[in-house]
Amino acid sequence: MNILLKMNTAHQLLELQQTLYVSKNPTRRWLHCARRDWIFDAIQRHGTAHPGRALEIGPGSGLYLPLLANRFQEVIAADIEDAYLNHANTLVAAHPNLRPIVDDITRSRLPERSFDLILCTEVVEHIADSARAIAEMHRLLKPGGFLILSTPQRYSPLELTAKIAFLPGVVDVVRMIYREPVLETGHINLLTTAQVTAQLERPGFRIREHHKSGVYLPLLAEFAGKAGLHLEQWLEPRLRNSPLDWLLWTQYFVAEA
Repeated sequence: MNILLKMNTAHQLLELQQTLYVSKNPTRRWLHCARRDWIFDAIQRHGTAHPGRALEIGPGSGLYLPLLANRFQEVIAADIEDAYLNHANTLVAAHPNLRPIVDDITRSRLPERSFDLILCTEVVEHIADSARAIAEMHRLLKPGGFLILSTPQRYSPLELTAKIAFLPGVVDVVRMIYREPVLETGHINLLTTAQVTAQLERPGFRIREHHKSGVYLPLLAEFAGKAGLHLEQWLEPRLRNSPLDWLLWTQYFVAEA
């Protein structure tokens, strides 16, 4: 890929991530804010017990970095994209214990057993060899340290609909409907719960928490506004922990090394 095109794409993705939480579409805003809130709570629960060093893999817009920096003595933000690292660097003045670095989690240069907590949210779906990445996360954690991980569910309606939404011509209609940034997801490795569980357990992780959230109903989400959102919110707890919970968009894991 042309370097300038790659940089422009990264900047567009950064801008998109910053707007999702204030989206004009009620469903879009809820889906991302619900995930943010669950991750915030997980960091607060497990950050208190492990106040040493934390690592965020793929910090994106840096949403979680201030909270991590307030709870840990040192925080490393690791990414392979300059746009995300440059943005993380803008937070260093307010959080001098934050250090952004270039690092590829599939072959990390960081020393083993050096972190008390690792945060990896909405990243493994962008990595072809997610099993290797997760094994590296296990290597980097101290015994008893925690991994907080989230990733979309492979067969959720949102992910299946996205395959159609980004077809040529269709994506222009989608952008007209949302009237805000809409970019391809870049998801190349969508996983089922069984696949994530196996990839966590193989290197020795013990799963301590598992949660799912996010109902997306095509067309209702786009055209029914708050009424559509209320129906989705009503459905969510009824789908969770049922045989149909694969319909929920995001799966979360807290795993202990």
